[in-house]
Amino acid sequence: MTDSAPARILIVDDEPALREGLAETVSDLGHTPILAASGAEALARVAADPAIAAVLLDLRMPGEFDGMAVLQRLRARPAAPPVAVLTAYASAENTIEAMRLGAYDHLTKPVGRAELADLLGGMLAQAAMRPGEPPAPAAAAGLIGTSEAMRRVQKAVGLAADGDATVLLCGETGTGKEVAARALHAHGRRRDGPFVPVNCAAIPADLLESELFGHLRGAFTGAAQDRAGAFREASGGTLFLDEIGDMPPPMQAKILRALQERVVTPVGGRPVPVTVRVVAATHRDLPRLVAEGGFRQDLFYRLNVVPITLPPLRERLADLLPLAEHFLALAGAGTTRLSPEAAAALMRHPWPGNVRELRNVIERAALLARGPVIGGGDLGLAGAAAEDTETALPAWLGDDLPGAVARLEEAMIRRALRASGGNRARAAKALGIQRQLLYAKIERHGLAREASENPTAHVGNPDA
Repeated sequence: MTDSAPARILIVDDEPALREGLAETVSDLGHTPILAASGAEALARVAADPAIAAVLLDLRMPGEFDGMAVLQRLRARPAAPPVAVLTAYASAENTIEAMRLGAYDHLTKPVGRAELADLLGGMLAQAAMRPGEPPAPAAAAGLIGTSEAMRRVQKAVGLAADGDATVLLCGETGTGKEVAARALHAHGRRRDGPFVPVNCAAIPADLLESELFGHLRGAFTGAAQDRAGAFREASGGTLFLDEIGDMPPPMQAKILRALQERVVTPVGGRPVPVTVRVVAATHRDLPRLVAEGGFRQDLFYRLNVVPITLPPLRERLADLLPLAEHFLALAGAGTTRLSPEAAAALMRHPWPGNVRELRNVIERAALLARGPVIGGGDLGLAGAAAEDTETALPAWLGDDLPGAVARLEEAMIRRALRASGGNRARAAKALGIQRQLLYAKIERHGLAREASENPTAHVGNPDA
């Protein structure tokens, strides 16, 4: 049982088995489940039942209203109940958009009993339910990845996108801080304004003030005409200050004043008010720089309003091969694909240069590969060519990546079924996939016998 008082919980899902399974768990937790099989039915039930305290909402549903449309309409209602989006098809775009539109959380199916209890406890304890019409959907941005580390980033971007607060993006070089900054802009209400990036480490110190704040003609030698500067060029949009940890101390004081007062002073001119959202990024350890006297403490506090940390690639290996395939497509490689040896070499590499290094490696391999398959030797990684032999990988992996993935998938499903005593629901949860998807894969791989060892398991109970 949950510690929360009994509440009416709306469950919206077009799959009867999933709907009934969630309803059974919600009942076990001491709440009253209200069921809806479509988006239109969900909206009608909320309109007719003001006692509904929380909504569990599937993302992909047929009909006029999919999950995102339902979320948008629910959050536009006065005193809207908190909504958690549940989906088997999580992506960067739908995670960011769901959080931006006001979802309490965005979770990947299947959701176990303990996770559901925590989710409902948090939703029901939420003190403020903010009314208001959310903005129109934003264009997709390129934060690729479904690993837990990247999903945390995507959720943070979605929550921060519509605000005016300064965001500080931290992470190693090459982790995608500018990609995250562009996602904040693309998914926010300033998306129709300009996005102006400035690399503070690439501009000489004596030119940085003019670059940021502008100047008047004749203000210094070479100033042949007026210049607006990045702050004013980004008016109504987003100013991205990359590598702000490398900014010289005299400029730090001027940036602090601009952030505090929203006023800039062009070189040789008078103060000018600006309306701009600032996103800063750095690969440096700013708290340590502050302690060492290399960065202003007051500026750090002014920047660190909404901190978001981009994980290094070595901590999100689940995203590595999807990223590689994405970069292959961007390189215009057509039908070119990675061999199992190349995939294994990518997984072994430590990636000190993170996603930027991966992109460079894939673009080079796509250019230099002499056939439709990229081998380990085409990657140019240390040790990859030496291991690109028949003995480098187990023979059962096969000769192509799709075949290797299928064999690995079958082996993992067999192991999960054995560990769960044939219980499909627990096996699906252990594998991190939807039960219906697991059932289809069991049939595809001919594993029905392994899945029938536990006759007590049934679809309606997520913990059966």
